[in-house]
Amino acid sequence: MGATGYLELLRAPHAARLLGGTLVGRLPNATAPIAVVLFARADGGSYSVAGALAAVYGLANAVGQPLLGRAVDLYGQPRVQLPAALVSALGMALLVAVGTGSPAAAFAAVAVAGLCTPPLEGGLRALWPSVLGREDRVHRAYALDAVAQEVMFTVGPLLVTALVAARSPAAALLVLNAVGVLGALSVVVSRPSRAWRSAERQAHWLGALRSPGLLALLGAFLFVGAALGSITVAGVAYADDQGRESVYGWLMAALGLGALVGGAVYGARRWTGAPERRLRVIAVLLAVCYLPLVLTPGPVTMTLLSMLAGVFLAPALACAFIVVDRQAPAGTVTEAFSWLVTTFGVGSALGTGVAGPVAQHAGTSAGFAVAGAAGLCALLVLAATPRVLAGRHVDGNAAARSENDPSDAPEHGFSTGHQA
Repeated sequence: MGATGYLELLRAPHAARLLGGTLVGRLPNATAPIAVVLFARADGGSYSVAGALAAVYGLANAVGQPLLGRAVDLYGQPRVQLPAALVSALGMALLVAVGTGSPAAAFAAVAVAGLCTPPLEGGLRALWPSVLGREDRVHRAYALDAVAQEVMFTVGPLLVTALVAARSPAAALLVLNAVGVLGALSVVVSRPSRAWRSAERQAHWLGALRSPGLLALLGAFLFVGAALGSITVAGVAYADDQGRESVYGWLMAALGLGALVGGAVYGARRWTGAPERRLRVIAVLLAVCYLPLVLTPGPVTMTLLSMLAGVFLAPALACAFIVVDRQAPAGTVTEAFSWLVTTFGVGSALGTGVAGPVAQHAGTSAGFAVAGAAGLCALLVLAATPRVLAGRHVDGNAAARSENDPSDAPEHGFSTGHQA
């Protein structure tokens, strides 16, 4: 099916607008770490202050995503996504206004911006079933989503540096957040977003986290995030060893290119069988491809190994989206997807925090070994929980089998929302 399958998706009513609007709306989140650091340094803040501001934003974002995701499930997308985007943008505007001269105000501003970042990522995945209809198309959309995410996180930093060069770090923060609000607005005024309602939910304080299968998946992707975070730090150490800063850029670009290729190939094929079993196979390949990085060969070979390390990342995420859809309790789909975003981000931060000291004290190879170890831990979590993942969370009701499910298995994912 190849590229024609993706074109078919984008030609579906509202699909291109929702995907594009979500990506634009997520630009402030994708660019916040580098934009905040550059602003803080330009404003006279130390590296410690700059790093702390970025860390507070990331922590607040991790807390806010599932909370806002639950609010979306309860109250709908327009009533949560757009106000959250506006408040988040105002938080960044407050940071620009107060600068780093008032530390308490600066940290409060980035905390508000991070906490109120709208859960557009989870919201888009909740919309796909109502927009695309057939499950095979929805599964392909998850792969396209994972690929587009890699593009955004590649293009985002380039946009920051371009805006900084053209104007200033403050202008970059303001412009990107204003553009993000426009992206969120484009999504929430669309008919699918306005009409979408979460399925009826059972009241429970744990929300999506009462699903054992979802907890197992989140545990695995905590380590996948840690692997990715450790590679970004170990890559810096490798570039320092080579005496060429540009090497780091090549390694990260190769990692992203590998994910792009892997996601595109994965989404072009129609898969059969339970996605939980398929995810375990992908996790094996993901872990195996991290291990050769410890060899730290010359830059050309290392770049190729980095590309190989990225190949199975997007397929792993795309497959995980399907599993989340199946495991999420009824009425909690946006929250469940937001928990995956949060867990992956927290894992990445942990990987960064561990790989730095390891690389400094034990060498670059040891830093990359953290990625390999994290990949193996993710695999072990999935291998240890097959029974938990095999059962779909249905709140005591039998999951209805979709006639479009190629795996001949109950697909809980298509009960996640409906049109009003």
